[in-house]
Amino acid sequence: MPLRISFGGGGTDVSPFPEERGGAVLNATIDKYAYCSLSTKPECTSYFYSLDYDAAASYSRDEKVKYDGELGLVKAAIKVMESKEGVNLFLHSDAPPGSGLGTSSAMTVAIVGAFNRLLKNPATEYDTAELAYKIERQEAGIKGGRQDQYAAAFGGFNFIEFLGKTTVVNPLRIKTELINELQYRLLLCYTGRTRLSAGIIDDQVAGYVQKKKSVTQALEQTKALAVEMKNQLLLGHVDEFGGLMHEAWESKKKFSSMITDAHIDELYDEARKNGALGGKLLGAGGGGYLLVLSESDKWHIIAQRLEELGGKVVKFSFSSTGLQTWEAFGE
Repeated sequence: MPLRISFGGGGTDVSPFPEERGGAVLNATIDKYAYCSLSTKPECTSYFYSLDYDAAASYSRDEKVKYDGELGLVKAAIKVMESKEGVNLFLHSDAPPGSGLGTSSAMTVAIVGAFNRLLKNPATEYDTAELAYKIERQEAGIKGGRQDQYAAAFGGFNFIEFLGKTTVVNPLRIKTELINELQYRLLLCYTGRTRLSAGIIDDQVAGYVQKKKSVTQALEQTKALAVEMKNQLLLGHVDEFGGLMHEAWESKKKFSSMITDAHIDELYDEARKNGALGGKLLGAGGGGYLLVLSESDKWHIIAQRLEELGGKVVKFSFSSTGLQTWEAFGE
């Protein structure tokens, strides 16, 4: 199950903004993945282990679910999927939770996909993404938006619109040459720490619900910039695309004072001084991965400077596939 990077529009997919005003995001999946291995067992109790958290837990269909730890999301998924058999689940991902790459949502989609295969449930990408959203946001109560589940289920470059209660995924046909250029000029830098997004999202939502003009205007501008970024991307205008990334980051910082801090600002400002056209912190903010788009001959200078400041530049490629499930080959 691929993780994703979001170029623009993040935040406009967080309720109640999309239901009231409509939202839009531009994102793409990359070659970092979340994995779920599932096997059945005769007893009704399910067991699961997360390699990322180094934590194990169990869940019985007869017990009242308590979402009180890292593995509450898995309990929510098992409850909602209603398997008549007990299961063993083994979970791990290529990026830590709280990285801003949509890890928890990709993991939820992976779990849903595994159960759908086990139970022989016919499901479209839309069905899978929406069910993963309900498990993560409604059943488990984990704060966040809607884009990550859809990005993971569909894969590739997508412009996703949130129109009231309807989500529409528009797959983008990006030429191979343009994908190669983006992969060459984009740098993904780990800031050195993960973050808990719930407090940031709560602050953003409170600002919107309280009708703070600055927050509402920033969300509307972010949505408009996502549309323009999609247009420039389809036209192959990479430099203009980078400039719009910078505008979108400046707009996103107005959602909440918790989105950035001195260390993140230092990394981004140094990247800009050394040839970055634009960039943004991925996810809700507060930590995780910083994405920057460099001038064509400056990426190596930016990478060196970011690592001197304590960041870790990570290589990646784009992935065109979404959810994939298969049966393991045994002896």
